[in-house]
Amino acid sequence: MHILIIAEHEKHSVRPGSLSALAFAGLIAEQTGGDAQLLVLGHEVAEVAKHGANYAPVLAVDSPALAKPVADIYGTLIAKVVKDHGFDMIVAACTTFAKDIVARAAGMLGGAMAGDVVGHTWKEGSLLLKRPMYAGAVVATVRLIGEPKFVTIRPSAYAPAESKPAAFEVTGVAVEEALLHSQIVVEGWESKATARPDVTEARVVVSGGRAIKSNEDFERLVGGLADRLGGAAGSSRALVDAGITPNELQVGQTGKIVAPDLYIALGISGAVQHLAGMKNSKTIVAINRDPDAPIFEVADYGLVGDVYQIVPEMLEKLGPVGKTINS
Repeated sequence: MHILIIAEHEKHSVRPGSLSALAFAGLIAEQTGGDAQLLVLGHEVAEVAKHGANYAPVLAVDSPALAKPVADIYGTLIAKVVKDHGFDMIVAACTTFAKDIVARAAGMLGGAMAGDVVGHTWKEGSLLLKRPMYAGAVVATVRLIGEPKFVTIRPSAYAPAESKPAAFEVTGVAVEEALLHSQIVVEGWESKATARPDVTEARVVVSGGRAIKSNEDFERLVGGLADRLGGAAGSSRALVDAGITPNELQVGQTGKIVAPDLYIALGISGAVQHLAGMKNSKTIVAINRDPDAPIFEVADYGLVGDVYQIVPEMLEKLGPVGKTINS
C-alpha cells in the first residue's frame, strides 16, 4: 500500500501521536510491500519537515494561508495530495485535529474510514482493524471496503516510530492559490500555556474530579503531583463544566482517550464516560472518599480518603519538582 500520514506538529517538531500513526503505517507498508510518507501542512514548517524526515520521506505544503489549521483548506489540500500521488491509505492520530480535518478529506474523496483504531491483524490477505465502541464496552473488528482507506489510530496503542540513521528527502508541494481560500475565519485561540505534556502523550497522567473545588486547588494538588512525577494534568468533565479546568484537559468519552503507564485519579468517582477514556492505562491509582466509588473497580491500587489531606502528604514525601525519585 502507498500510505500517507497526516503529521500534526508543535514547536517545530512532529507530535508523538503522529509518530505512532507512522509506526502503524510502517507496519502496514512492510506487510504489503508498500511505502509510507508524511504530509506536513502549515506556515514556516521547514523545521517540522526536517524533523519528520528523520522518520520517513516528507511532503511539505508551506503557505501563510495554512498558519491556522482550518478544515476547509486542510481537507481540500489533503484530498488533492491523495489524488495527485495516488495514495491508497491515509493515516492520522485520533485527535480533535483528525476528527475535524481528516474526516472532511475522507468525505470529499468518498473513502472508507475507521476511527480510533487500537489494533490490527491480517486474515486471508485482508486488513482487519480493531476499534472500541459503546464507550469501550466492546471492541469491534472491521474491514474497510472502498478506496482510499482512512484510518485514525489511538496514539497509546502504538509506540512512536523510531528515527532512522539517515534523513529522508523533503519534497515541497506547490498548490494553486485558489485552493487556499477559506470561508472560515479564526478569531482567536484560547489555550493556557503550560510546560506539561499533553495527556494523550504523557507516560504519567494525574487527573482531578469533582472533589477539587477551585482552579487554585487543581494547580496545587493535581498539577503539583503531575509536576513531581513529570506527567500531565487531566480532569473529569465535572471540572470542565464547573469552569475550573479547560476542555483540553478533559479525559473521557467526550474528551481525550489516554492509556499512560500510570494514571492517578484524585477525587474522581469513575462514571462510565470517564472510565471509557482511561481504563486501558497500565496502572491505575485512585484516591476517593467514597469506598463504593466505581473508580475502585478498575483501579490497581485504591486509597479511601480525602485528597485535600492525602495529596499534600504525597507532595511532601516526593519533595520539590526535579528531585530524583527512587523507583
